[in-house]
Amino acid sequence: MSEQTDRWIRDQLTLAGRDISHPKVIAAMRRIPRDAFVPDDLKGSAWHDGPLPIGEGQTISQPFIVAYMTEAILNGPVTRVLEIGTGSGYQTAILAETVPEVWTVERIPALAHRARARLESLGYNNISYRIDDGSLGWSRGAPYGAILATCAPGRVPAALLEQLEEGGRLVIPVGRSGKQHLYRYTRQGKDFPRENLLGVRFVPMLQGR
Repeated sequence: MSEQTDRWIRDQLTLAGRDISHPKVIAAMRRIPRDAFVPDDLKGSAWHDGPLPIGEGQTISQPFIVAYMTEAILNGPVTRVLEIGTGSGYQTAILAETVPEVWTVERIPALAHRARARLESLGYNNISYRIDDGSLGWSRGAPYGAILATCAPGRVPAALLEQLEEGGRLVIPVGRSGKQHLYRYTRQGKDFPRENLLGVRFVPMLQGR
């Protein structure tokens, strides 16, 4: 573990009011070098607790949000998780450290190819990849114990709710830029009760093929 990683764990994960306590999340955040997922000219900023551009008009989320969202899907056993928006692959790697199977969908081919090459070079072999419209989910792997979206639709896509298993959780930012909230939906039969977790700011979900 690098000194920068250790400092981030101390200074960010344990701040009052933003505690991250799940041991798998803490271990994954310690283990994975965030600077491996950002452009070369931004590696010096990789451990700042903020988003960074990764090209194609997209960003890598701030570390705290990555940890928070991962913990939000892990309040129960999860075998298979679907990620909507592979992006840089950083959130994907955190998920791959915490659950047995990760299925990830990215709409932008250039990002998808770079993320896959990066993740495979790091030795991850429990990830399935797809280039497609994330609002459609990925029916082949359904049902999922959890779905995590790293991009914000104007409204929750029905396909994502439908691909949850009973008791499964969808963590997703919803709303247009500047007016987004992070929600957690839990499948209870035909109902999906919603929890409002916190205000956030994510890139919009790109829909359509």
